[in-house]
Amino acid sequence: MAATKVLRNISEIRRFFHRNEDPVYFISATNFNLLGLDEWVKNFKYICYIDCYGGKHPNVFCPSEQPHAEFQSIEDINNYLLQHKEVIDFIKRRGGKPKFVFLMFDEETERLSKELGAEVWFPKAKLRQSMDNKIETVRIGNKAGVPSVPNVLAEVTSYEQLRETCEKAGIGHDLVLQSAFGDSGHTTFFIKSEADFRRHEHEIIGEGEIKIMKRIDCRGSAIEACATKEGTIVGPLMTELVGFKELTPYRGGWCGNEILSTAFPPKVRNQARDLTFKFGEQLRKEGYRGYFELDFLIDKKTGDLWLGELNPRITGASSMTNHAAFAHADAPLFLFHLLEFSKKKFNLDVDELNSRWADPDMIDSWSQMVIKHTEDSVDICTNAPETGIYKMLEDGRVVYDRFDYHRRAVESENEAFFLRILQPGDYRYEGADIGILVTRGRSMTKSFELNERAKKWIHGIKQAVSAKPLPVAEAGPALADPAFKIL
Repeated sequence: MAATKVLRNISEIRRFFHRNEDPVYFISATNFNLLGLDEWVKNFKYICYIDCYGGKHPNVFCPSEQPHAEFQSIEDINNYLLQHKEVIDFIKRRGGKPKFVFLMFDEETERLSKELGAEVWFPKAKLRQSMDNKIETVRIGNKAGVPSVPNVLAEVTSYEQLRETCEKAGIGHDLVLQSAFGDSGHTTFFIKSEADFRRHEHEIIGEGEIKIMKRIDCRGSAIEACATKEGTIVGPLMTELVGFKELTPYRGGWCGNEILSTAFPPKVRNQARDLTFKFGEQLRKEGYRGYFELDFLIDKKTGDLWLGELNPRITGASSMTNHAAFAHADAPLFLFHLLEFSKKKFNLDVDELNSRWADPDMIDSWSQMVIKHTEDSVDICTNAPETGIYKMLEDGRVVYDRFDYHRRAVESENEAFFLRILQPGDYRYEGADIGILVTRGRSMTKSFELNERAKKWIHGIKQAVSAKPLPVAEAGPALADPAFKIL
């Protein structure tokens, strides 16, 4: 990106990216997390493993399938893509000084990127990994004055020792345990009795330091921000859809978000923004910069706000943040991440921007639901609903209306944008992602249960999936549920 004068306002920042010459690539399983960013940044392309669009998206490149070891993580997918001849040729053909952004990456990804002459526009993998440790999150929060749910950090060797530890800490025996790393749906354990402990002890004992929390009756929420040299820019507080059996087989598993100005009382919204800003300022001191997300737990009884976890990256909620009304009025939050790594000089009044983004008029109402196969079965998908715009008819049936890759093409609450993940020929197993459904309006009631409209949408999409049984030779323990989510 060419060095010019210092950027001093939003319109200059927007113009800077509209005139960008260096190729920027988002490399991941799908382009879901940064959906629509290609329309803000010239020369921005997606390199993906799964073609959600059947070849119809002008800025998505999916190479042909090559033999590979079974993927254990998103990092494995990205490392496979970076060694794929078609990807290498595509990047070389387009020339320039490539910049890479990822949902997840490791030191091998960094090495492969360097071989391709590309810069990774994120903090180092090693730093990100240390920040991603749920134990470390508690410590950073404590330094920043952002409190976690009453907890104790300790290695667990037995149920008796766990009880003693909790008695000393005064947090009772109705507990939530989290190991240092991993997706919350897989590494969060609810322990109230010895029987609960026995069920999960192989995942707890020997895992090193564990975050042991007092269980509270809470509501999940998510907020994204970007730590820049000018200060931390904070997005809106979003609700979280968690553990709904219609969407996910995992208790405590994330399955969507809503963004709306009135989801939480003004006091909670303001407190969440204030705590996120403080956390971001502490991250800057720790050497981290760029995009991050915090989960906050809101106590239903007291309204107290507690830090849940840190995701030092873009997340499954990022497309909600980057499509909100304020993003269209000013710029998507991720643009400030790119700006921070571009080394371009900019001078922003972060306080003024944050107060503007806190205005309820800057937030329109949307929801997204991540739809998984929830039955305990394995078969092969023969048909899955295509990406595009769907309509809900008056009798509740859901029908495909037209192809589109723009979420904003959804005009009313009777329309939705569906992004297909499951492809014909894929295995459909418990926990497999079918796709993401994005609608205007809420998907939950005021008491945070799925509303009837959301249930009809989920049913309609699932009805459109068909599958055939596995060949007899494969029927058996042929496929284990992968231990990672691709979003």
